[in-house]
Amino acid sequence: MNQEDPGFESDHNHQHCIAQALETAHTLCRTRHQRLTPVRELVLKLVWQNHQPLGAYELLPALADAGFNSAPPTVYRALEFLQEQGFVHRIASLNAYVGCPHPERPHRSGFLICRNCKRAVELNTHDVHSALKDSAATLGFEIEQEMVEVVGLCPDCRTSGADHAQ
Repeated sequence: MNQEDPGFESDHNHQHCIAQALETAHTLCRTRHQRLTPVRELVLKLVWQNHQPLGAYELLPALADAGFNSAPPTVYRALEFLQEQGFVHRIASLNAYVGCPHPERPHRSGFLICRNCKRAVELNTHDVHSALKDSAATLGFEIEQEMVEVVGLCPDCRTSGADHAQ
């Protein structure tokens, strides 16, 4: 039921990711007694289309094209549901969303974000969280929220010389 983590593979099959994400979402919604409405399903499908984080306003035209209400609250409600269910993550620095390859279990995540092609890959941040928690504790600080978002260049963009772009 897990989507394979695509990493930064250049020959990655997005259709497989979309199909797997939808199958997993349907299964988990049934198990959790939640509804994956047509709007929620479309938003999830759009978020998974290419591993580039998408903002809510970028999703509105596709909702309108599909005949759904394309008002911002519609897409925000769908994204909120998908986030609550663990199907998507919000990347705070971009105010955008990306699909989660492991929605079956709650987990802490960080992201590697390519500044050139904009692809984002989920990163297991367990060790980072432990180090932050320990460091904060030595200072008497209690962490309430943490976001690990690392910007750089993916292997494809590094190879193509995109590191000189932008």
